[in-house]
Amino acid sequence: MVIETWRILKWGDVLCLLLLVLIWGAISLWSWQQPHATRVRIYQDGKVFAELDLMAAKTMRVPGPLGETIVEVNAGKARIANDPSPRQYCVKAGWLQQAGQSTICLPNRTSIELVGKQARPYDSLSY
Repeated sequence: MVIETWRILKWGDVLCLLLLVLIWGAISLWSWQQPHATRVRIYQDGKVFAELDLMAAKTMRVPGPLGETIVEVNAGKARIANDPSPRQYCVKAGWLQQAGQSTICLPNRTSIELVGKQARPYDSLSY
């Protein structure tokens, strides 16, 4: 059965299939690349609280209704290091590195978002 299939295919068919696989791979790599972030925006209660350079090592305390949220910036990445929220989902998100990434601490109304040189891509948050 396999031998019969190979007899049906011609060299042009094989070259077309290889070309399609290469194009598919190139498009996949290109579409998954995201621009690097240059700044982090810290929001408190829906308003911009601060905007920091990602290359500067800095720790910032952001007051909220439940207490202080600690945002850490270091070597081109940012994270929420500590938060008084009960489930700690925003802390578990870890380090954010690429433009467009964000994490939200809803009970304390605090969030961070990484921004780059390009405009924010369309997604469910920016639509």
